[in-house]
Amino acid sequence: MNRRGLLGLAAAATLARPAPAQPAFPQRPVRLVVAFPAGGPTDVIARIIAERMARDLGQPVVVENRGGANGNIAAEAVSRADPDGHTLLYNTSSIAISQALYRRLGYDLARDLAPVALTAAAPALLVVNPAVPAQDPQGFVAWARANSGRISYGSGGVGNISHLVAFMVLRHIGAEATHVPYRGTAAALTDTAAGNVQFMADALNTALPLAQDGRVRAIAVSTRARSPLLPEVPTMAEAGMMPPDFDVGIWQGMMVPARTPAPVVARLNAAANAALADAEVKARLAAMGARPTGGTAEDYARYLAAEVALWARVVQESGATAE
Repeated sequence: MNRRGLLGLAAAATLARPAPAQPAFPQRPVRLVVAFPAGGPTDVIARIIAERMARDLGQPVVVENRGGANGNIAAEAVSRADPDGHTLLYNTSSIAISQALYRRLGYDLARDLAPVALTAAAPALLVVNPAVPAQDPQGFVAWARANSGRISYGSGGVGNISHLVAFMVLRHIGAEATHVPYRGTAAALTDTAAGNVQFMADALNTALPLAQDGRVRAIAVSTRARSPLLPEVPTMAEAGMMPPDFDVGIWQGMMVPARTPAPVVARLNAAANAALADAEVKARLAAMGARPTGGTAEDYARYLAAEVALWARVVQESGATAE
């Protein structure tokens, strides 16, 4: 065989040689960076899912809380982590709102982070102080219009989803109210119960205990379907407080640094979906008024893009800004 033939065989052998196997993932504990403080509803759900994911991944999933700046501190930190799948961001709908709310961010959502899975969603619950005469959505609309400009509502901060949902309701029914932002929805809910502000929209799992013991009165939920925990409370859409197709939830999801290998993203997505399909996880989320979502990373990417577009419009209409 001539030299050219030998070289050809050598080249073919080289091409046929199997590529080096990728190391199994994960190689060590996975860090789940939660964008809000410990003990809050986001943190509680993240820990439930993390515990179940660890069983599937064969490594601990360690929750690390990095709250602040509407979730942007955690998002920036994860965007700069090694793209090997061992650091995840547990984010909420705030990440979509932040794209329009903040003039400057330390990360680029499209460039620096990649979706893994949408994990859970819960309605916002519109509640009033018991001294407010409104007993139902129609009563709330009549009261808000009759007292337009003389009433106030609380929120978890300027541009927080609790602010923007209430703003959307007021705009739709043609009433005005003074917005009183707080450092978190817990303080706003406490002041609503005390009567220092008259109403607010908060995550159902946060507002539910106060509604159940009569400290606030539940008026309507923001999602298309009623909540099984409050089946007698109508949706904003069915009650005419919002358009018929109105369906806004307070959702949560997982992301990783961009350039994380696709097989690693797929492995994390599978573990997240396995957790969300677990009967115990579903029951624990349901008790908090949240429903598991799941789906592919591509599903989450499409959903996130739609949410960014939605909240960009609402933020612009509200005039909300934050730095």
